Amino acid sequence: MSQRLSVSDRSSNDEIVCLPYGVGHADEGVCLLVRMGPYRIMLDCGLKDISPLRTSKQPPADLVLCSHAHSDHAQGLLALHKAFPQLPIYASEATTQLLPLNWLNLKQRSIPHFCQALPWRSPVEFQDGLCAELFPAGHLPGAAAILLTYTGLYRSYNLLYTGDFFLSNSRLVEGLPIEALRTLQPDVLIVEGNYGTARHPHRRQQENQLMDRIDRALAQQYSVLLPVPTLGLGQELLMLLRSHHHFTGRDLDIWVDGSVAVGCDAYLDLLPNLPASVQNFARHQPLFWDDRVRPRLRRLQPDQRSLVGRSPCILLADSTGDLSQYFQLNTTPWLVLFPQQPRYSISPDFSRIAPEAAKFTQVENYLLAQHSDGIGTTQLIHNLRPKHVVFVHGSPTYLADLTSLEELQNRYHLHSPAVGTLVELPIGETFVQPAAPAETNYEGELTELDTLVTIALPNAIAADPRWQNFADTGLVEARWQGEELVLRGLSPRELLSQSNTRVPVDTECCGNCVHMRGNRCWNPASPLYEFKVTLEGYCPVFEPIQPEAK
Repeated sequence: MSQRLSVSDRSSNDEIVCLPYGVGHADEGVCLLVRMGPYRIMLDCGLKDISPLRTSKQPPADLVLCSHAHSDHAQGLLALHKAFPQLPIYASEATTQLLPLNWLNLKQRSIPHFCQALPWRSPVEFQDGLCAELFPAGHLPGAAAILLTYTGLYRSYNLLYTGDFFLSNSRLVEGLPIEALRTLQPDVLIVEGNYGTARHPHRRQQENQLMDRIDRALAQQYSVLLPVPTLGLGQELLMLLRSHHHFTGRDLDIWVDGSVAVGCDAYLDLLPNLPASVQNFARHQPLFWDDRVRPRLRRLQPDQRSLVGRSPCILLADSTGDLSQYFQLNTTPWLVLFPQQPRYSISPDFSRIAPEAAKFTQVENYLLAQHSDGIGTTQLIHNLRPKHVVFVHGSPTYLADLTSLEELQNRYHLHSPAVGTLVELPIGETFVQPAAPAETNYEGELTELDTLVTIALPNAIAADPRWQNFADTGLVEARWQGEELVLRGLSPRELLSQSNTRVPVDTECCGNCVHMRGNRCWNPASPLYEFKVTLEGYCPVFEPIQPEAK
């Protein structure tokens, strides 16, 4: 993409213009260039490759504002600073401290202090008529919703960018204070749509469901592995595990490895920026690294790796690291819990795990949301009442679900731009009803028989890219949500988990075969080669695991 935003791109004095360099689809980061009056403001730089920003010797913006320190919003900042050292970059104080964790592969002393800290809830004027103000956004310590104000000759123009936001309070971060934003009524709202229109259970219910699952696994003599990113979810889980009634005072080791432990150290330096309840907790016992109080929270040292899993424990590790190192023949069976991701799913690599160990590795997903769901997103929009709403940071189908909501179409100009698409945001007094997006509802027929109920839907539903995952196994789960019936496709992983019970050791089946790894057959002579199999499956070339290897 070679397009650049310049002064001549403005077709009117009464509009704001946005050029997305990254809108957060799939693994893509977020990077938005906004023009207000004569000024160009870059919002986040989560690009892995900043070459689209280097098409000229001149900086691509007049200043950069970073919403928070997660890599999909910040990983390109260091390269951007090296390319244009004179380009000013700003963020909240906590974010400036967390940013170096995006470049742990570099020597921390070699990373320049290039990001300047801005105060909370205090407008800062950067240029004549251009101001910015930060509001806590929830989601992560230091995460900010950014209010941009440009005062022209005849009026002021406001734009609010939420970054990643969360309305609910979590263990280490207070939620976005919607009351403080209610009176802003920005002309333009750029808002994330990670979860589309999905609805989530209450935060406490999500926490209890996860803790119940971990408790059951430990009772069954499983160890639990939680792959998490460096910042955010891992630290939330540690505080939850230490304070939940299932684990308080329990004789249990919780190990933390890799970059997640480095993230914990960074949180300790941020203690004055954490909620008052967390600061009070830290006055009585360490926030992390505590061997005295049960459950014990320990940093995993290299010489301790062989000890992990010999008895049931909990381990938090880097989700991008090599998970196979934790599965050894002399350990307990493992339950691996991956967080549900709204845009993509993560599956472990079992190729390097010993076959005997992989047989006792169970993989599941859990929900502990770090972003607001569809109800929270629409609640924020209705409280702010902007003229334009620009949805970013979500799969195209999820964002299309949001732009298809009639309650939003009737009140706001809705946009969901692709990378490189220039979005003009005229600020007029009259609302013109935008054209409705393509119809996404499907009418079907219901037939009630003596022993079953069938629902027939038109074949057009299969054209949606989500259909492949929904119909992968041909089985669905139905549940009531108020007066509505919600259907959900069952994944192969769930079916395998449901059948993942121990089988007798003297049975000739896939569960006792040396060639079964990661729920797949790896025997080239088998008709099931490379296929997913159940523990009870069987083929003529069955080879038993040697008793001494178990």
